[in-house]
Amino acid sequence: MSKKLVAYFSASGVTRNAAQALAKAAGADLFEIKPLVPYSRTDLDWTNKESRSSVEMNNPDSRPEIAEKLTNMEEYDTVFIGFPIWWYVAPTIINTFLESYNFSGKTIIPFATSGGSGLGKTVERLKPLCSPTATWLDGKTLNRTSEQDLKDWVESL
Repeated sequence: MSKKLVAYFSASGVTRNAAQALAKAAGADLFEIKPLVPYSRTDLDWTNKESRSSVEMNNPDSRPEIAEKLTNMEEYDTVFIGFPIWWYVAPTIINTFLESYNFSGKTIIPFATSGGSGLGKTVERLKPLCSPTATWLDGKTLNRTSEQDLKDWVESL
C-alpha cells in the first residue's frame, strides 16, 4: 500500500486548512513546512517592494531556511505539496523543501490556495528542482473545496 504525505507551507492559515482537509481525504500524514524565521504581517506585505516576501520572490536564488526536517521522507510514495500562490508561483520556501529531499521514484502532486490565480507556471518552475525520476501529476487549487470534491480528486489520481 502506498504511503502518502501532505507537506504544506501556510503563511496565513488558509493553506493549512486545505492541507488538513486533503490529508483527511487522502488518508495521508501531515507535515508543515515552517520557515526558520516565521513571516510577520509586515514580511507578507506584497504591496511593499522591500518586504521580505517581495525580496524573496524577486530573487530566483532565494531559499528561506526551514525550521525542521522531515526525518522519514523515504517512507512516502506519494507527496502532495501545498502552498499559497505568491506572484503566480510557489513561495521560494517550497524550492528549499524540494531541494532538501530525494524524490526519486515518488509521485508529487502540487496543490495551492490563491486569491484568484491558478497554478500558472508553478510546476514548470518546481519540476527541475527534483529528481528526474519523480513523477509530477497535475495539481489543483483548493479554494473552498468541499470534502466530497477532495475525495473525488484524490480517487481520480
